[in-house]
Amino acid sequence: MSASLQLEPLHPTHADAMFEVLSDPAIYEFENAPPPSREWLRARYQRLAQGGPQDGSERWLNWVIRLPDGALAGYVQATVFPSGLALVAYELNSQYWRRGLGSMAVARMLETLHETDGVHTALAQLKAVNHRSLGLLRKLGFAAADAAAHLACPPEADELLLQRRLGRPPAA
Repeated sequence: MSASLQLEPLHPTHADAMFEVLSDPAIYEFENAPPPSREWLRARYQRLAQGGPQDGSERWLNWVIRLPDGALAGYVQATVFPSGLALVAYELNSQYWRRGLGSMAVARMLETLHETDGVHTALAQLKAVNHRSLGLLRKLGFAAADAAAHLACPPEADELLLQRRLGRPPAA
């Protein structure tokens, strides 16, 4: 099933289907909350589709994860900075956890960021207690971020900041 997983650029028309995907309370065990309404999500997707602030200080890249059967499973996203850093994030509906779909989607995003967008380092911020995300990121070769990454993207006191250099395979 995962071999034909697709990353599809996010569009406001995805809001209705993604509202259902993101209404799963299990996703929010460690932080955030489900979208309050389809209209709110559609407006958010409209802002995200603009690609970032007009000053060019960052670019927003967002993709929905489409499964072979056409269903949406979640999303991956990156905030790309002119320095070649990208802050990455993702959410998957809990019915798709522990199947390798999240790591496959994030890996594809990282490849795209490196090959298409010139990103050399991916960063991920997560709550320190979020063992599922920590496992996914470690599986993909993320490790504790260095001091420069902490200066560029300081985490909150209860968060971890991980990084991975792109353009080489993850450490085994």
